[in-house]
Amino acid sequence: MHVQKLLGHRNILAKQIYVNLNQALFGEANDEYHVKVAETVEEATNLIAVGYEYVSTIGDQQIYRKRK
Repeated sequence: MHVQKLLGHRNILAKQIYVNLNQALFGEANDEYHVKVAETVEEATNLIAVGYEYVSTIGDQQIYRKRK
């Protein structure tokens, strides 16, 4: 109901598009991930090539994750 009001939808079914999109992009809250850290461009490129996605950068390290 909050999403419906926030987005100005009259029909509650319209929000279902956003709920499904959110689940497709972020999955369920209990999903598990493999996590890797890259310190060089080569390491980052290799992780991306095998399906890891960028999450964040801390200092000189980039964090990547891939669903188990």
